Amino acid sequence: MEQSKRNTFIIIGLGVLLIITIIISFQLGRYPIPTKEVLGIALSKLFPFEPFWTDRVEMVLINIRLPRIVLACLVGCCLSAAGAAYQGVFQNPMAAPDILGASAGAAFGAALAIYNYGSNLMLTISAFFFSLLTVSLVYLISRRVKGNRILGLILSGIIVGSLFSAATSFIKLVADPNEQLPAITYWLMGSLAGAKIGDIKFVIIPMFVGLVPLILLRWRMNVLTMGDDEAKTMGVNTNQIRFIVIICSTLVTAASVSVSGMIGWVGLVIPHLSRKLVGNNYNHLMPASILFGAIFLLLVDNVSRNLLTTEIPLGILTAFIGAPFFIYLITREDETS
Repeated sequence: MEQSKRNTFIIIGLGVLLIITIIISFQLGRYPIPTKEVLGIALSKLFPFEPFWTDRVEMVLINIRLPRIVLACLVGCCLSAAGAAYQGVFQNPMAAPDILGASAGAAFGAALAIYNYGSNLMLTISAFFFSLLTVSLVYLISRRVKGNRILGLILSGIIVGSLFSAATSFIKLVADPNEQLPAITYWLMGSLAGAKIGDIKFVIIPMFVGLVPLILLRWRMNVLTMGDDEAKTMGVNTNQIRFIVIICSTLVTAASVSVSGMIGWVGLVIPHLSRKLVGNNYNHLMPASILFGAIFLLLVDNVSRNLLTTEIPLGILTAFIGAPFFIYLITREDETS
């Protein structure tokens, strides 16, 4: 009971920290905005009063920073939730959101759209579509695999993901080296630069549809971690739950990658760090991962757009931060075991 109360306080604390991080993020940038004006503009949307800020400040806040901050939170929480869900379903601590090839499919879709001079909307739609298509192929192939179904799913993901990665490399080979190739390369590095309200409108529904079942089914994920035989004795249809979790995790991953590009390590490191805080119980682990993921990616995005005069792609920063931190986590686990 004491552990449950402690975990509840930690989750509440993460929620408060996320709100503080969001407020601070609105102030940071090439054009600093004081806290008073940030809160004033936010409250003016609810209560009418005389503005004490310029139109330029409001334009920067609403049209530039708001979409980017919201997307950073959404992508961070979705990738973390997907990572935590996959690790439970596959009973593998190394499982990540791209384990079934969703990211490889999205990369091919984006590269194909850029190669055909598609608009930003077409790029997002293409990345989203091919991400879902890739995982669908993985699932269909795994159904034909004899023996261990989970192992067959993982191996199918590796194979199909490799094929789509090769297809992406081929597009890079034949792309225009002056315009298309740099655009493809930059997208593959991951970034939220140029985020728009339209991007939020495109991904919010699939993210909501995917996240809600993951939150509602979190106690059943605890049962899945016990193994199929024990789960069945408790009356849980493991195949059905596993299918739903994979579909929902794929949906949020596809939506995230379609607007952010390739951002690694979030779905691998954050669930592990959340376990350090609240333990392995998915009743607490899932909300903690969601909040922690949003905080982490928002902080990384703040570093990305403020550290240097030129923006650093998010994929580079998450790798620089995530890889050493994950080494620390696994070595500490070895010491305590």
